[in-house]
Amino acid sequence: MRTPKALPRTSPTIYTCELSVCPQCHGTLKTLDYWSGLKTVQTMSAVMTIAYRPKACSTPTHAACAQSLPSAEWQQIAPKYSTYGYDVLAQVGWDRQQHHHAFETIYADLNEHVQISEAQVRYLYYQKYLPLLACHERLRLDELTRLAQTAGLLLGLDGLMPEGGEPQLWLVRELQTGWTLRCGWLAREDETTFVEFLRPIAALNLPVKAVLSDKQRGLLPAVATVFPHAHHAFCHLHYLKNVATPIAAADEQMKITLRQQVRAEVGDLLRQKPVEKTAVLAITGLIPSPVPDPVPAVPPATAPHRDVASERETIVQDLLQRVRYLLTLKGRPPFRLAGIEMYTHLHDVVRCLDRLVRHQPEPRLLELRQGLRAALRRVRADYTELRQAAMWLTQLAEVLDPTTTPARSGEQVRTEWQAQLQQIEAESGGSVRLQEFSVTIRKVSDSYAPGLFHTYDVADLPRTNNAPSTSLRARASSATCAAAYSAPRGKAVQCAVSCIARARGN
Repeated sequence: MRTPKALPRTSPTIYTCELSVCPQCHGTLKTLDYWSGLKTVQTMSAVMTIAYRPKACSTPTHAACAQSLPSAEWQQIAPKYSTYGYDVLAQVGWDRQQHHHAFETIYADLNEHVQISEAQVRYLYYQKYLPLLACHERLRLDELTRLAQTAGLLLGLDGLMPEGGEPQLWLVRELQTGWTLRCGWLAREDETTFVEFLRPIAALNLPVKAVLSDKQRGLLPAVATVFPHAHHAFCHLHYLKNVATPIAAADEQMKITLRQQVRAEVGDLLRQKPVEKTAVLAITGLIPSPVPDPVPAVPPATAPHRDVASERETIVQDLLQRVRYLLTLKGRPPFRLAGIEMYTHLHDVVRCLDRLVRHQPEPRLLELRQGLRAALRRVRADYTELRQAAMWLTQLAEVLDPTTTPARSGEQVRTEWQAQLQQIEAESGGSVRLQEFSVTIRKVSDSYAPGLFHTYDVADLPRTNNAPSTSLRARASSATCAAAYSAPRGKAVQCAVSCIARARGN
C-alpha cells in the first residue's frame, strides 16, 4: 500500500482562463462559478495549492463549444494529473541525461527539496520527462527536413555506460545541429535491435550522408542495412583506446611493480608523516569550532630570521609528500599511462635530490634517493619498451589529427597512416614485447581502416562521438632545482620548487 504524501494544504491560488473568445465559434466566453483542478503541487522551492476557474462558450453552437476551458497559467505549473512541478521534471531529466546520475543519486538529491521516492523518480523520467522531450524535439522536424535536403544528415550513434542490471541508453544525434533524433534504452546490442532502433529515422526518407559510431559488432551490419548509401565512420578515440589496450595493461602492471618496489625500499620513511596540530578541519554547523584570535603581525624590521633547519624540514616533508602523491597516480589510456608518468616524475625527484644532497647530505634525503634509484632500476627495461610503445600511440594520433597539418584528403591520411604502421613494425624488431604490441596495433588498425578516413572527405563530420576535444594531452616539462640547499632564508625552498609546488598542490 502506498504511503500518501503529507503535504500542507495552503490557501489555493486561483487562476482564471485567459481566453475571452471561443476558439471554435468565436463567441463570447463566460466565467463559470466553480473551481476545477484543485491540487497541491511540489516545486523545487515551495509547496503550493492551485486551482483554476474555467470558462465556457455563452452560446455553444456545437459539442466542441460546450467544453470548459482551463487556465493556461495553471497548466504551466505542473503536468496534468501530476503533483510535481515542471522544475522537478527538468531537474530529473538534467541529472539523468547531462550528468548520467543513477536514479538512486537523483532521488537522494531531490529528497532534500520535495517528498518523493526512488520509484516516483523513475516514473517521472520515463512517463513524463521523455515524452515531453520527444514532443519538443518534433517541433524541429521541418528544420531537419530542410537541412537534409540541402546538406544531408550527419548522424552520431553512441551508447552511455549502463548501470548494473539495466538496459543501455543509446542516442542518435544530428551532428551539425546537436539535435537528438532518437533516444532509447536497448536491452540487447545485436543487429536486430539496432535495425529496429534506427528504422524510424530511415522511414522519414531523408538523405543521410554519414554515420559516426564506435565499431560495435551488431551496429556495423545494422547501419549497412538501414542506411546503405551512407558512409560509416568510426570514432578515432575508440580506435586509439583499442590499439592501446595491451600497452595500457603492461603499463598498469609496471606501475604496480614500481609502487611495490618504492614502498619496499623507502616505505618506512614515507610513513613518517608529521603530526598535524588538529585533525578537525570543519568549523561549520550548529556548533562550530571556535575561531582563534588573529596573530598580530610582526613588523618586517623586527621579524626574526627564519630557521634554516625549519626550511630544510619543509623541503624534506614536501619531497616525501610528492613521492606519496606519485604512488597514487591513475592512468587514462590511450594518452595518459600512469606507469610511464610515475616513472618519469620519480626520476625527476631523483634528479632534484641529486642537486640537494650535493650541497647538504641530509640523511633522509640520501635514503630517499638511494631507495628511488633502486626501485627505478628494477623497472627500467619495462619503462624503455613502454615509452617506445607510447610514442607509437602519439605518432598515430598525430597522423590522424587534422589540426596539425594542412587539409588532407582521406586517401592522403590513409597513405601517411599506413607508412606509420610500417615504421612501427620496423621499430618493433628488437623486442618480443614490442613485436606483440605491433601485431595488436596492426590487427586493430586493419579492422578500423574502412571507417577511419571519411571524416577528411565529408565536411563537418567529426573524428569522435565523445568529448569535442581530442587533442593529445599536454606534456608538462619537469623543472630542476638550481639553488644551493644550504642557502639562507627562503632561497632554500626555491631550489626545490619543481618538486615542492606540485606536492603542495596535490
